[in-house]
Amino acid sequence: MSYNILPYTYRQARRIGVEVRPSKRADKKIDVFRGGEYLSSVGAKGYPDFPHYIRSHGKEYANERRSLYKKRHAPHRLKKGTPSYFASELLW
Repeated sequence: MSYNILPYTYRQARRIGVEVRPSKRADKKIDVFRGGEYLSSVGAKGYPDFPHYIRSHGKEYANERRSLYKKRHAPHRLKKGTPSYFASELLW
């Protein structure tokens, strides 16, 4: 079953100039492309992300989870073009 990409992720993708599609990898949520060129697969399927937390638990809880995610991945998510960067920007 493919991951259901929510409008939040499409908006984030437009903001950073990439395109997202459901991943062809069974363990990932989305594939990231720029100009038709594959860049990365991001997001482990077994874990919720910011837009899903909003839908299931509300905005306040989602913001708390986002803050914890950003802290936990701080050393890696800031390097542009890495899978961690795309996960942070697109899913959180």
